Amino acid sequence: MKITKFETFIVPPRWLFLKIETDEGIVGWGEPIVEGRAATVKAAVEELSDYLIGKDPLRIEDHWQMMYRSGFYRGGPILMSAISGIDQALWDIKGKYHNAPVYELMGGACRDSVRVYSWIGGDRPSDVGMAAKAAVEAGFTAVKMNGTEELQYIDSYQKIDEAVERIAAVREAVGDYIGIGIDFHGRVHKPMAKILARELEQFRPMFIEEPVLPENNEALREIAHATNIPIATGERMYSKWDFKKLLEDGYVDIIQPDLSHAGGITECKKIFAMAEAYDVAVAPHCPLGPIALASCLQVDATSHNVFIQEQSLGIHYNQGSDLLDYLEDKQVFEYKDGYVDMLHKPGLGISINEEFVRKQAEQGHNWKNPVWRHKDGTIAEW
Repeated sequence: MKITKFETFIVPPRWLFLKIETDEGIVGWGEPIVEGRAATVKAAVEELSDYLIGKDPLRIEDHWQMMYRSGFYRGGPILMSAISGIDQALWDIKGKYHNAPVYELMGGACRDSVRVYSWIGGDRPSDVGMAAKAAVEAGFTAVKMNGTEELQYIDSYQKIDEAVERIAAVREAVGDYIGIGIDFHGRVHKPMAKILARELEQFRPMFIEEPVLPENNEALREIAHATNIPIATGERMYSKWDFKKLLEDGYVDIIQPDLSHAGGITECKKIFAMAEAYDVAVAPHCPLGPIALASCLQVDATSHNVFIQEQSLGIHYNQGSDLLDYLEDKQVFEYKDGYVDMLHKPGLGISINEEFVRKQAEQGHNWKNPVWRHKDGTIAEW
């Protein structure tokens, strides 16, 4: 079997899909995307395709090593996201070739389902109490929200108090035992992160996420000493080499690699295993489309230390076009009592509605994240 064609589709709300074809008629789908840089990743996929046309799609590890090591300049969000989507599509082909879900080719499942959470509140969190209550009534046992708007390096206690009030409203709305993930989103700098983490501890959050930007991970030491809340990070880290020092330092409790950014199924399986050796949990990042989520679930099935899975159904980014719209079987991600079952069909376990993909690709998108500024005119972290 040989790879014959790569085809990419920029589709709303903010995704990029990849279809890889073979000379035996088996096709695979991947989701190589950096949110806000779809056209750039598309170009990177097209460059990498030159190395793979005419090759055996089943030699996934060799293709991964070739794509990574054949470039003198490596890593980063664009190249690793391009590799990620290609890797997902190759695993989809391999599973279909062997008539088995991907997890069966990776040692088999160690779980039947995985817990999922629902996003609430939007970029500038509001009405979070009502939204959290609605998510729980829909069957979720955990929610995640942005904790703050933008914060300066040193900011006012008013903004701290406002964040505390929002989390208090969520805890009051959902009771004592619903999980609450609080995403600092890299918006908070170290001085304020220490204050905020200490103030939020009373609400017993499930975790705080990206309390500082990943380029400032050394600050996690001080934050870990300031709070007992589990610390999560990793959505903007792109390979096992990026995660190595984070795990060695020992100040993170949960890692959140993204299977569309951190090298796909092949690399993330290795990252998850590295974390297990350090007694660190995994909550894969996935505010993306159905192919990315299916890829996550395939690796989740084989990974003992995955405790919860992000998913984007109903997230504020998806207005007008959601992840189920692109699937033939819209029951495949059926959430029950806060969990989703593993996917048992061959390959990634989903069937893409190609006709709908092509229709939506005619519309495309040019999604960019907001650009925020502080009152003094300086650029703020989004």
